[in-house]
Amino acid sequence: MSGDGQPVLIEIAGLTKRFGSFTAVDNVTFNVSRGEVLGFLGPNGAGKSTTMRMLAGFMIPTAGTARICGHDVQSDGVAARRVLGFLPEGAPTYPEMTVAGFLTFCAKVRGFVGKDLTQRFEHAVELTRLGGVLLQPVETLSKGFKRRVGLAQALLHDPPVLVLDEPTDGLDPNQKHEARSLIAQMAPQKAIVISTHILEEVDAVCTRAIIIAAGRVVADATPAELQSKHPSGKLDDVFRQLTMEAA
Repeated sequence: MSGDGQPVLIEIAGLTKRFGSFTAVDNVTFNVSRGEVLGFLGPNGAGKSTTMRMLAGFMIPTAGTARICGHDVQSDGVAARRVLGFLPEGAPTYPEMTVAGFLTFCAKVRGFVGKDLTQRFEHAVELTRLGGVLLQPVETLSKGFKRRVGLAQALLHDPPVLVLDEPTDGLDPNQKHEARSLIAQMAPQKAIVISTHILEEVDAVCTRAIIIAAGRVVADATPAELQSKHPSGKLDDVFRQLTMEAA
């Protein structure tokens, strides 16, 4: 349990990833409880996406552990993935499938059939506003719509944990607002991690932020606490200062 009595749904301890002599992620440790929206921030190459992939079980860590709802993502990977919705960087799909075909396929892989499948499908489509493109092949969609398809597949099974890598990448301002409103709507019942380089996203939806630089955590605080670390009170100045010090 966290300090406010909410269950801890994500546990990362000493997570490390090396590629030869290069350390991409260096002893990263943090927990996320239900009701938290954690912004995972860092410059390009800081280790954000590598950490997200290890948390989701798509990359094997060199050292350390990651648990989702108590399930180790390596030794108990199937159980961990059942309770995880993951939007990876780039959100790979089957481009020749229609949107409806792809989401139906994802629902079937998750084990849904019949009425349950239909309800899950319709709910995810409604949440992500994909109704107008259901019959289009994914490869014909704009970058923003492809991102929404990726988000829809992550939400299909209503998981208690969401790990979203750059969820608003490619969205126009209205779509970004919709995506952030959706995240805020879901937040009380889930633990959500958003990997992003867009600082306004932290102000908009995050209850807490971690800044990672050169593979290491250099800050872990609420957005307001981070802003107080610089005379300007601006998050981008704090971000710039901390990442430069870590370089």
